[in-house]
Amino acid sequence: MKKVYLTLIALLAVISASAQGWPANYKGVMLQGFSWNAYDYAQWKTLEAQTSELKGFIDLVWVPQSGKCAETVQVMGYKPYYYFNHNSSFGTEDELRSMIKTFKDNGIGTIADVVVNHRNTEGWFTFPAETYKGVTYQMLPTDICKNDDGGKTATQAQKEGVSLSNNNDEGSDFGDCRDLDHKSANVQKVVKAYLKFLKEDLGYIGFRYDMVKGFNASHVGDYNTATGIQYSVGEYWDGVGNIKNWINKTGKKSGAFDFQFHYNMTDAIKYNDWRKLNNSSLMSDPSYRQYAVTFVENHDIQVREDKSNNPDPIPTAYIPAANAFLIAMPGTPCIFQPHWRAYEHELKSMIEARKLVGITNTSSYNNYTNNAQYFANAVSGTNGRKLLVVVGIPSMMATPSKTEYTRILSGKNYMYYLSNNSETAWADKASGEYEEGFKVTLTAVSQNSAAKLVYTTNGIDPTAKSAQVASGTSININSSCTLKVGLLINGTVSGIRTYNYSIKSFEPYNITVYVNTDDTNWKKVNFHIWSSMTDFTEGTEWPGVNITQTKTIDNKNWYYKEFTITQKGGLINFVFCEPNAAGTAAKTQSVDFIGVNSTIFVKVGPNKNSKGQYIVTDVTKDIDTGIDLPITENTGKNVNNAWYTLSGMKMNQKPNQAGIYIHHGKKVVIK
Repeated sequence: MKKVYLTLIALLAVISASAQGWPANYKGVMLQGFSWNAYDYAQWKTLEAQTSELKGFIDLVWVPQSGKCAETVQVMGYKPYYYFNHNSSFGTEDELRSMIKTFKDNGIGTIADVVVNHRNTEGWFTFPAETYKGVTYQMLPTDICKNDDGGKTATQAQKEGVSLSNNNDEGSDFGDCRDLDHKSANVQKVVKAYLKFLKEDLGYIGFRYDMVKGFNASHVGDYNTATGIQYSVGEYWDGVGNIKNWINKTGKKSGAFDFQFHYNMTDAIKYNDWRKLNNSSLMSDPSYRQYAVTFVENHDIQVREDKSNNPDPIPTAYIPAANAFLIAMPGTPCIFQPHWRAYEHELKSMIEARKLVGITNTSSYNNYTNNAQYFANAVSGTNGRKLLVVVGIPSMMATPSKTEYTRILSGKNYMYYLSNNSETAWADKASGEYEEGFKVTLTAVSQNSAAKLVYTTNGIDPTAKSAQVASGTSININSSCTLKVGLLINGTVSGIRTYNYSIKSFEPYNITVYVNTDDTNWKKVNFHIWSSMTDFTEGTEWPGVNITQTKTIDNKNWYYKEFTITQKGGLINFVFCEPNAAGTAAKTQSVDFIGVNSTIFVKVGPNKNSKGQYIVTDVTKDIDTGIDLPITENTGKNVNNAWYTLSGMKMNQKPNQAGIYIHHGKKVVIK
């Protein structure tokens, strides 16, 4: 009996340890993999395709709420409807699973956006019934807070003879959906099943809880304990003291976004006073920095085209500096996707410096110097090394002692210095893919002022006989290679660092978009088009360009048009419509179809959304293109080793762009 008791205690200890909110001494960096209305760059396929560039730098990717919503137009997911159906505006559930698995296989965890403060309904009170693993889960009207929507829901319930919960909302109200009563046993049952599905079935490694001011923090602690989740962060948009109270009320089973960290940065820039970075934040408190997920901008703070928020963005000129400070400091830094896209190589070098020093979410730091013009902190890593980050106008600060620090990075309004006890070589261009050759500066970081550098570009560790240069020398990288650079001191090579460079100049390529409208009875078809490519103008004026070319494929009639992808990461977006007789407006139209960069077959209709717009479905994988390849008379085997586009165009070589192609008579997916 005693043995069973001790085993039970040990098991409970393991469960408790795995639900610790956010691990201490965590070295990872997180990426917010989306921005507001970014249905193109946040597509699961698009994110998955970036895996090789994220690997080794980004450890966690927070993605949009992936559950299917009631709306059939594109939505960000913050009015959730289904919990167990994950076909969303960002892709299919299969694509989601593929992305999560690919990330996991490459050492990257995926953070789910969990919205359980409120839930959408059919009408006022009907939640969907969903069956998962033989159990049917459905919330009821009695799971809706008594005072939901300022009492409007109660008024409607009285009209319809419906009973609500006897409990009032525990926090802030969300007006567009039904606020859930988390004291309800049924709500807790459904939410716990949903969260376990996210973790155990889909493969999410952590949760980002939306709008946690709407319900008691204890429920987050309860849900995390039940799920055994390791990474949890709450969006408690408030001052430092209230955020700490919220963390405490979860039982310290969740971290929280450090909103004051953001405000300190924007205030420093706005008031031209960098001393404001010394103001308190969650990160600045040693007792709470383990739970601080720091950021400088996110989807709620960015400038939105629809002007649906109160923006407080980082001015463009200060984005590199803001991120330099973010990445150098303790807490878990969360980089905003638009910043990553614009400054990927620069941010990678910052992350490399953070990881080289061994900075964690619980690292200590001290203020090196500060005034209104500049601000510098020295952050200690796990291995005795230090990273000195300077932001503002670094040139106005006296250069740190060369016996203590060596500068390794500099950019717009920031500098990084590495402590000389790091005893390492350094290259100021991070590993990754580049479109053209570049210069990379090699630096010796050592307490020995006579240290030289030796390097190779063939992937072999350098020796004392390898190419030798002085610290601060720039070398040219003109082709793909593996650069290895090390310190040379008294004939001995040490502190070797490796950089894998891939030089791939972008080559424009053609794609074809095929559209079938058999289920619409349209007599004419227009493509209304917009794109991330700056040189793209065709069809951008509503209602778009009229398409007259058709082709019969798989016994169906397809309208088609060829496009050229002219820029790396270029995406094309569409609305398909039937124009009026004058061609000046649309009679009926489809929903937006976002993020196309490869040949695709889509079907319009017959289903429509609540606005009367036809749903568009990607049917590429179901199409038999009818391309015939030469067959030998004797063996019946393919003798043609060529690659073809789905439109039948022969290619000069194996394609290197993502898409579906024909090879040896079969469809082949290139990712």
